[in-house]
Amino acid sequence: MADHYEVLGVARDASPDEIKKAYRRLARQLHPDVNPGEDAAERFKLVTHAYDVLSDPEQRQRYDVGGDGGFGGGGAGFGGFSDIFETFFGGGGGGARAGRPRSRRERGQDALVRVDLTLGDVVFGVHRDLEVDTAVLCETCQGSCCQPGTQPVTCDICHGTGQVQRTVRSLLGNVVTSQPCTTCQGYGTTIPYPCSTCQGQGRVRARRTVSIDIPAGVETGLRLQLPGSGEVGPAGGPNGDLYLEVTVEPHDVFSRDGDDLLATLEVSMIDAILGTSVTIDSLDGAVELDVRAGIQSGDVLTIRERGITPLRGSGRGDLRVGVQVVTPGHLDPKSRALVQELAKRTRPAPPHLAEFHPGLFSKLRDKFKR
Repeated sequence: MADHYEVLGVARDASPDEIKKAYRRLARQLHPDVNPGEDAAERFKLVTHAYDVLSDPEQRQRYDVGGDGGFGGGGAGFGGFSDIFETFFGGGGGGARAGRPRSRRERGQDALVRVDLTLGDVVFGVHRDLEVDTAVLCETCQGSCCQPGTQPVTCDICHGTGQVQRTVRSLLGNVVTSQPCTTCQGYGTTIPYPCSTCQGQGRVRARRTVSIDIPAGVETGLRLQLPGSGEVGPAGGPNGDLYLEVTVEPHDVFSRDGDDLLATLEVSMIDAILGTSVTIDSLDGAVELDVRAGIQSGDVLTIRERGITPLRGSGRGDLRVGVQVVTPGHLDPKSRALVQELAKRTRPAPPHLAEFHPGLFSKLRDKFKR
């Protein structure tokens, strides 16, 4: 590995100001925007790394005594009285230890999208391609926040720690406390050339398509979670989650009762007396239904497994059809005579006290409740 002092072209006893001036001079010469080329880019990285090490007093001291000069280092646990002060007051006593800068990459926010479904979608489930306006990764900088060919540089104020220290007088003497650096906002680096597309955010607002298979059996108000399908985080951080809130549109014919479907069938008085067979349109095609002779208003006919597929489970619910016998409002003289003749043959003798019979709606309600 190249010697950091030789890379910057300074003596081993160079002052911090001399090191800074040497770095700035070389950075201007080797910056990719000024001096494109692979060799210049590699030298720019070496110069930047050398400055990162030599501009930090602790890292420079480790490097001078034969350390690796990298970031971090040191053992865990308390290293003396100064570490105790750092733990309780946020800084060190006397020679404070450098804090850790915070990362620019953060998790993105969750997103909520409302999706409207038909009752047919609920019966069988449905595939949807949803258009979502959200934050996506910047294609120009790929989340680096920097103009292509550039990179963040170590903050001149906090020297990459993300914190600045100040001395506070207390009953225990002078205490050194740490606060986030206002120059780099605690990141430890600054971005001299922000990406012009995302303005240094690493993400942009855009419309994207999310494909999802919505299962059968959902209902209004239910929220479905899609982990990792929400907004991308700042600086290309991990995506948040996407939540789909379901709304089921009312159907003109069918209503829902748990996993069953409910409907009402109007039957003429003659068909109710004699019985008949009818074809009804269920949500998954035509189905034959036998109406037995003598059926009454409020009776319920059940068609097995023509209801809703459960959200969790197997099989399907039933289609339950409530019968409503329709009495003709007008009869021609001949038809009226036939009905009168039928009445003479079938009408029972009136009782002394008429019995109370529940109405159609109460009978339907009770039978649907089962």
